[in-house]
Amino acid sequence: MSRSENQKLKLLVIKEYLERNTDENHYATLAELTAWLEQKGITAERKSIYRDLECLEEFGCDILRRTGKNAAYAIGSRTFDLPELKLLADAVLSSKFLTEKKSSQLLQKLGTLTSRHQAVALRRSMVVSGRVKSMNESVFYNVDDVHQAILADSQITFRYFEWDREKQRVYRKGVRTASPYALCWDDENYYMIAYTEEHGITHFRVDKMTGIKQTGTPRVQNEQTRSIDLAAYGKQVFGMFNGEPVRVRMRFENALAGVVIDRFGKDVMLIPDGPDHFVCTADVKISPLFYSWIAGFGPRVRLLSPERVAEGFRDHLRRILAVYDAET
Repeated sequence: MSRSENQKLKLLVIKEYLERNTDENHYATLAELTAWLEQKGITAERKSIYRDLECLEEFGCDILRRTGKNAAYAIGSRTFDLPELKLLADAVLSSKFLTEKKSSQLLQKLGTLTSRHQAVALRRSMVVSGRVKSMNESVFYNVDDVHQAILADSQITFRYFEWDREKQRVYRKGVRTASPYALCWDDENYYMIAYTEEHGITHFRVDKMTGIKQTGTPRVQNEQTRSIDLAAYGKQVFGMFNGEPVRVRMRFENALAGVVIDRFGKDVMLIPDGPDHFVCTADVKISPLFYSWIAGFGPRVRLLSPERVAEGFRDHLRRILAVYDAET
C-alpha cells in the first residue's frame, strides 16, 4: 500500500489506537499517537492530529482530554461499560450449552470491546476448565440454524442423540422432521420448542441435535401450534421433562412466596390460607422433575389437588424409599 493510501486511513488508525489503549484511567499523548501512526506508515503533524480528534468528537466519540504540558487523550464512554462486559463474560462462562473452546473465544472477543487495560479485569473469567460445559462444539451454530428456520417458516430435519457411559453418542430413530417455533432457555440449556407428527408440541435439547437442515416445507399450522403459549411453556415443564398437563393446587409456607413467583411468574395468585401459609394454582406438566421440586421443600409444601397428582407424588416417594429399604 502506498504512503498516500496510508494517509487515508489516519483517522481510523487513531480511533482504533484510542479504543484499544485508552480509557478514563489511561491516556495517550500526542507523541504516542504520532509514533503509532509512523509504525503504520502514516506521517502526521501535531495540528492534523488535533483536527482528527475534533472530527472523532463530531462523529460521536467521547474524547477525554488531559490538558497541560503533557496533553493526552482517551476514549471515555463506550457502547458497553466495564460492569456490563463483566456481566456478559459471566453469562458466557456459566452457559452449559457452550463448550470450553467457544466460551474462551467469546470471552476474548468481549475483551476487544474495551481497552486492553480494562480487558485484564475480564480475564478473571477466562478459566473455564472444571465447569460443566457442553461436549458438542456445533451447538453455537445449531442455535443460529434453528433461528434461521423459524424466520424462513421452514420445517427442519436433524438427528438426535444421547451420551452413553463411554461418552459416545447414541443416535435415536434416524433422521427426525420437526416444525420449530421457538428457542427456550431452561436449567442452563437451550431447547427447541417444536411440533412433530409423533409427539405434537414437544422440545429437544439443542446441544443434542446434529445435521440441522431446512426442508423448505412450511411449518405445520394447526390448532395445537396456533394455541401454544411459548412464554408459559417453560413454566409448566419442569427441567424440560414432558408430562401430562394438569392444573395443580398447592399449599406453601409464606416464606416460599419468592420461590413460587420465580417458578410460575408474577401473575400467579397467592391466596392466604391462615397466618403462615398460602395456596396457589398453576398449570404444570406432571413428571419426576416436578415431584422432585416439590420434595425439595419437605413438609413446607403440600399438594392439595387433584388427588391423583398427590397420590402420584406418594408413589414417587415410595419408589425412592424402596431403593434404600432393599439395602437394609
